[in-house]
Amino acid sequence: MRICFISNVVYPFITGGAEKRIHEISQRLANEGHDVTIYGRHYWDGPKEARYGDVRLRAVAPAQDLYTDDRRSITEAIDFSARLFPSLAKHLQRGRHDLVVASVFPYFPVLSSKLATLGTDTPIVTTWHEVWGDYWDGYLGRLAPFGKAVEHLTARTPQHPIAVSGITADRLAEVGPDRNEIEVVPNGIDVEKIQNAALPEEHGEQDYDVLFAGRLIADKNVSLLLDAFNRVADEYDATLGIIGDGPEKERLEQQSANLNHTDQIEFLGFLDEYEDVLGHMRAASVFASPSTREGFGITFAEAMAADCTVIAAEHPESAASEVIGDSGYLAQPTVDSVTEMLSKALDGERPPQSPTERASHYDWDAVAQQAEDVYLRAITGDW
Repeated sequence: MRICFISNVVYPFITGGAEKRIHEISQRLANEGHDVTIYGRHYWDGPKEARYGDVRLRAVAPAQDLYTDDRRSITEAIDFSARLFPSLAKHLQRGRHDLVVASVFPYFPVLSSKLATLGTDTPIVTTWHEVWGDYWDGYLGRLAPFGKAVEHLTARTPQHPIAVSGITADRLAEVGPDRNEIEVVPNGIDVEKIQNAALPEEHGEQDYDVLFAGRLIADKNVSLLLDAFNRVADEYDATLGIIGDGPEKERLEQQSANLNHTDQIEFLGFLDEYEDVLGHMRAASVFASPSTREGFGITFAEAMAADCTVIAAEHPESAASEVIGDSGYLAQPTVDSVTEMLSKALDGERPPQSPTERASHYDWDAVAQQAEDVYLRAITGDW
């Protein structure tokens, strides 16, 4: 197959979940002998067209800031989409790609890619990490109707849609394609890397009994975790490490400072080295994240691979239950429920099924194979 991926940001020059997925899948497909190109912004050094591993990188726009006031820039997305169209259309008209794979957010590149395929037989596969719906109200405020309209337009554009979880597929079906037309291919992890990550003690750093890792935003409910941990910290002489940064950090640090067991809680901030996060997971016995909004929840899979007892929140907006199955514990997003699950985990009670066995289903090799099968069916018309 001759496959092109569309992503304004390209891993590892810019890091994030969607671009990491493209990187891992594209490298494995290229290693299998497929011709793979990624169209993106020029974040790498050197010429606009370069190789990274076995994958061709093609810059169609210069590097640009992605955020405005802590929100993804709409003008950046529109600018990239406009610059993408002529280059992609030219190569499609010349028959150089059999398939276009576009990561959905921030939407406009999907619309541009679809326009570029007109007049050709090249199918477009989209990858949906989340469907925002009413989340737009809090994210854009008075501009929320614009965000919702673009999301609906993108969902209803003819495409072969992939969702990263069943819950995302269900939400997508509410605004766009029929549920039966949506394939589910999960996000992935590098199980071997996780299980061989250096432990904090090897760097002279402290480890923690309970760990959280993620962006410090309201939906992650770290505030609930702090209060729940405060209730059990004395009985179990436990420690809590919080990895991540975000708009809630200052408020959470103030909350922690007012707790009885604040000396057993540490905010580590954002860790530059991904392997350091994995090392902390390996060292922890419990990974707790009572987040109520997860399109997939990659940290749950990573923590299971590190053999943590995972505590997540059961919520209709979260795919956590789908990811962890019976290999972790689900709490209601309340202090009482999270406290109960923390006590159970710190008592040493393990979930019914092995976390590491569950995690193996999300290894990138398995995910790339699923993606390859789906891409081939899009090309052959057997979707």
